[in-house]
Amino acid sequence: MSDRAKAKWFERRMLRRAVWDAVLKLDPRHQLRNPVMFTVLVGSVFATGLGIQALLGRAPAGFVLAIAAWLWLTLLFANLAEAIAEGRGKAHADALRRARGEIMAKKLDDPGNPLGIQVVPATTLRQGDHVIVHAKDVLPCDGEVVEGVASVDESAITGESAPVIRESGGDRSSVTGGTRVLSDWLILRVTANPGESFVDRMIAMVEGAKRHKTPNEIALDILLAALTLVFLLAVVTLLPFSAFGVDVVGRGAPVSLAVLVALLVCLIPTTIGGLLSAIGIAGMDRMARANVIAMSGRAVEAAGDVDVLLLDKTGTITLGNRQAAAFLPAPGVEDGVLADAAQLSSLADETP
Repeated sequence: MSDRAKAKWFERRMLRRAVWDAVLKLDPRHQLRNPVMFTVLVGSVFATGLGIQALLGRAPAGFVLAIAAWLWLTLLFANLAEAIAEGRGKAHADALRRARGEIMAKKLDDPGNPLGIQVVPATTLRQGDHVIVHAKDVLPCDGEVVEGVASVDESAITGESAPVIRESGGDRSSVTGGTRVLSDWLILRVTANPGESFVDRMIAMVEGAKRHKTPNEIALDILLAALTLVFLLAVVTLLPFSAFGVDVVGRGAPVSLAVLVALLVCLIPTTIGGLLSAIGIAGMDRMARANVIAMSGRAVEAAGDVDVLLLDKTGTITLGNRQAAAFLPAPGVEDGVLADAAQLSSLADETP
């Protein structure tokens, strides 16, 4: 299957999943988190009830049911926007889960006996368990080194291409799951239960399931809730004014409840309330596609204001594996002398 065909298949599958998630998000417990959309949900249910009542009373119900349909479509559109924004994040999270589930751990039955090894999935490790890792192994968990010294490639977590030394004691004893041992061996004590490791927190952040609202989002939620309350009070007062006007004039009919519900949904900031969560999740997704892990929603907002990025060393963004393409000796210098000089000059360089 070509890359384009794979992308289309992936997008179709993600869209089907988003449509189903949009329906599940109609749960009042979910909508209650967003006062604006919860108001739309109540209005949709109320308009639907009015339409069913009109049908049972054999009265014209087309107008009322049309309003109810538009209200439900508005609600589903807001849920679909949020579900689509979450879709790519969930795909990233699923890929991380699959990668984590494929890691096997060499669990020690007795920490004092490194020969008693039991190979188990990394997801079964618990805090306090002991594992042993050798060269070329992927660290199966977050842990603390209790024995051994080894060089570890942490570029997957920190972006630093140069390996670091990890040993027991001191400030170089902690290791992170998902990194790779390059040499020697280590005995680790697991320090995080399943669901609490760095990779698990990264999955939660990428998926957006545990994304905390930023101060700006909280302030905007308060503003939207206040506007919704103001417009609700304004619309409620229209019914007695309309009835009073009909009594004074002596003709006409008071404005219907269905029209008032439609007017309320048109007045309140439905679009902003429906897309607010989708905007926050989409921001984290854009950073994830750029291989940037945002630790919080506030970090996403701060990243939008970055114009200049200052780095303490080039190894953060480059691969430290410099290799000579050619040796060009000066006139009168033999190749062997040049090779010896090049070797001696690079001995003090710890960069691989």
